[in-house]
Amino acid sequence: MSQPCFHCGLPVPEHTHLPIVYNNQEQPTCCVGCQAVAQGIIDAGLGSYYKNRTAQAEKAELPPDEIMAQLKLYDLPEVQAEFVETLPENQREATLMLGGITCAACVWLIEQRLMRQAGISQVELNYSTQRARVRWDETRVQLSNILSLIQKTGYTAAPYDAQKMEAQTQRERKSMLIRLAIAAFASMQTMMFALPTYLFGDIEPPYLAMLHWGAFFMVLPAMFYAALPFYQGAWRDLKNGRTGMDTPVALAISLTFIAGVGALAVQSQQGLYFESIAMFVFFLLLGRFMEHSARRKAGDAAERLVKLVPAFCHRLPRYPDESSEEEAVVSLAVGDVLLVRAGEVVPVDGVILSGESEINEAMLTGEHLPVAKFSGCLVTAGTLNVASPIIIRATEVGNQTRLAHIVKLLDKALAQKPRLAELAERYASGFTLSLIIMAVPTFLAWWWYADAARALWVTVSLLVITCPCALSLATPAALAASTGKLASEGVLIAQGQALENLAQITDAVFDKTGTLTQGKLAITHIYSFAEQRLYDETTFSGCPSDIIAIAQALEQQSEHPIAQAFFRLPHAAPQAIASQRQNHVGQGIVAQIAQQTWAIGRVDFVAQIAPSAPQRQPENLPDGLPTGSIIMLGNEHGFQAAFILRDETKPHAAAMLAELHARGIATHVLSGDHPGAVNQLADQLAIAHRRAQATPEDKLAYVQALQAEGKRVLMLGDGINDAPVLAAANVSLAVAGSADVAREGADVILLQDDLALIPRLLRQARRTRRVIRQNLIWASVYNLVVVPLAVAGWVTPWIAAIGMSASSLIVVGNALRLRK
Repeated sequence: MSQPCFHCGLPVPEHTHLPIVYNNQEQPTCCVGCQAVAQGIIDAGLGSYYKNRTAQAEKAELPPDEIMAQLKLYDLPEVQAEFVETLPENQREATLMLGGITCAACVWLIEQRLMRQAGISQVELNYSTQRARVRWDETRVQLSNILSLIQKTGYTAAPYDAQKMEAQTQRERKSMLIRLAIAAFASMQTMMFALPTYLFGDIEPPYLAMLHWGAFFMVLPAMFYAALPFYQGAWRDLKNGRTGMDTPVALAISLTFIAGVGALAVQSQQGLYFESIAMFVFFLLLGRFMEHSARRKAGDAAERLVKLVPAFCHRLPRYPDESSEEEAVVSLAVGDVLLVRAGEVVPVDGVILSGESEINEAMLTGEHLPVAKFSGCLVTAGTLNVASPIIIRATEVGNQTRLAHIVKLLDKALAQKPRLAELAERYASGFTLSLIIMAVPTFLAWWWYADAARALWVTVSLLVITCPCALSLATPAALAASTGKLASEGVLIAQGQALENLAQITDAVFDKTGTLTQGKLAITHIYSFAEQRLYDETTFSGCPSDIIAIAQALEQQSEHPIAQAFFRLPHAAPQAIASQRQNHVGQGIVAQIAQQTWAIGRVDFVAQIAPSAPQRQPENLPDGLPTGSIIMLGNEHGFQAAFILRDETKPHAAAMLAELHARGIATHVLSGDHPGAVNQLADQLAIAHRRAQATPEDKLAYVQALQAEGKRVLMLGDGINDAPVLAAANVSLAVAGSADVAREGADVILLQDDLALIPRLLRQARRTRRVIRQNLIWASVYNLVVVPLAVAGWVTPWIAAIGMSASSLIVVGNALRLRK
């Protein structure tokens, strides 16, 4: 059996050796974070905390100054190194795991409290996974202050750790099951004492009192233990000056119990409804437990990704000596050399130094076929090595890996609220307060004008059955389910508004190279203006060497697919040297070579450098020149060469566009390429609207013109030059292999190079919108129907509990259909 962690009490994983020294004895800890915090507490002279905690077990609580002293340790750079990301301008960002969240209103409360704190610039709270991503200014507020503020609000917070989060989830689930079991037991026992009062109306007073007292004692466990979460939530809301979902429930339970005790004290012959309290608590807890399970199931995509990275790995500290040492993944650094055996998960982003294998990337891209990898290939954290051992050098570790970036985007998407969700939350908050206010005249009306004996029960039923939990769950549950489903297929939703906006798209605008085409350009022909001769791939060796050498020198520092095509040409000797290089995004490159100004790029761009030789203008190219993209090379003396490039259309591009046309979505292609290449592709794929030789400014103006006509535009691109137009589109989609700046600004990211995912994405977006609307309609109609029923006295308290729980479960269950 594993030892408990000295600091947090969780089991220490096998093969983990992270000791701290306390009273001259080594004590085990479960992770590097616990080790650092525990040792920091002891080194700060606060070791008595552990002694006191051990002596009084669960009853002991730290004094406020010692609690703050413990939280202050999270401000230490060596502790923050494990989980805090350092950003420019003194900004810091960390992921926190939260405890005590019971409903969507809790999310709103934490966000509001944190955003009112000076120095906190961004808060993104994932209701499904109970993780919060917080960004703050280190010079204005400390992490310890943020953690303290969350605790003062009534919740728990700590730096995120996947193992601790899993343990916390299991503890919460176990606690809910225990409370549920106690409520069920109390329900059966109180009903046993109440049943005779329903069956027999002439029970003698001494025996009736005995039954009432028996029911009273049996309801106490449900009242003071099982229902405790509702009281805690209501008290937390009261302290923060608001009404939440727990407020009417706690009020209803308390009023019913007080009235029952009062009736018992005066030996009333009427029913005391103790059995209703127990059943009421049982059904509420059952509904909350089922909702909690369904919510976790809906939002488990990010959790699955987090758990992909192993806790330990095999480091090679003396490489090329291949003797390995087991090392905690959290302690790895860039440059470390690791051994990844067959069947093991890659722990970091890295490059293969030696070995060949196949890597299963399904957990990230949704593509289940393994990918062959060999020396020099990149591997990604979280992927599975399925064939043979490989040795890799870490290039990104911890929260800098691609996997961590994907998790961050998922959290961000789930934390953001579409317009419908914000409207629903505002309505739910106001509705709860109105409900409590409405309960007062309802009680008085029944007391004075109807049946005084039923006034309390009618009021309790009203408070419970109309609690707007379903309304608050309607949108978050659907978004969590849909986002998780798409992530498993290799589509990452990076912005929460994306699914709502995708369902309204009227026009889809595509970049050409790397989006509709493979992006692996090849130079098929070179035309020399000086010789007026066309060279093809079989005669490139006879092409003047200075043409190829100068083109390669100009493109030397570029990672653009066109630049890569030049480096696949035969290398000329001697190679040219370029200086004073200037890269004009989307147009071309200018540099000094051998004391001359040379330019390579679009025709009109190079013409600015080579304007003085009309006999060598590109319109004088020979007839019958092969079609394709044309890149010009020139200097002050005119155009010197034309390079003709060709690219293959991506698989599924034609089928994808055909489905968009069938859905009534207009398609456009925008490209900086030559008109001949753009028209050829547009004709091949039946794209009616096309624009060639478009600069980044032209692309932006084109999309803005569509939007000015009332169109909702989806833009797909992959390059740096697409970043401005991606930012301007209603929804932006970055395809697999996009430049970093394109991925950072995109609303949706394809993790695999499969255009067939786009129609599926649009179908899922429309399904999501349909489910959200169904949920909102159901939640609204439910409240509109049950309010008059409850006021009219047609609903008993335990039926109210079933109704409220059932309404929430119907909403969550409907949302889970999106995972199919």
